[in-house]
Amino acid sequence: MGLFNLFGGSTSVASIEQYLDNGAVIIDVRTIEEFQEGHVQGSRNIPLNTIGSYLDEIKKYDKPVITCCRSGARSGSAATILKQHGVDAINGGPWGSVANCIK
Repeated sequence: MGLFNLFGGSTSVASIEQYLDNGAVIIDVRTIEEFQEGHVQGSRNIPLNTIGSYLDEIKKYDKPVITCCRSGARSGSAATILKQHGVDAINGGPWGSVANCIK
């Protein structure tokens, strides 16, 4: 296990694809400005510093969640927060990697 994985590193492509096949919601936790520069089509932008305010809304999706960001660090933190609140979430890592998994 690499150091990056120890701190919420990104998930395998197979896991991301499995979550997508199960109807996962993609949450991009970058800033609004970063999101506007490019993002996964259909993803939802909820910046990491506001994720706590959206917990009830995210739980109402009643779907698994894939978090993503620029490098995988912020999305790792977001996935951890969501899991601590009972949401089935994985860290998808960089948003471009998640986009590449969409069929």
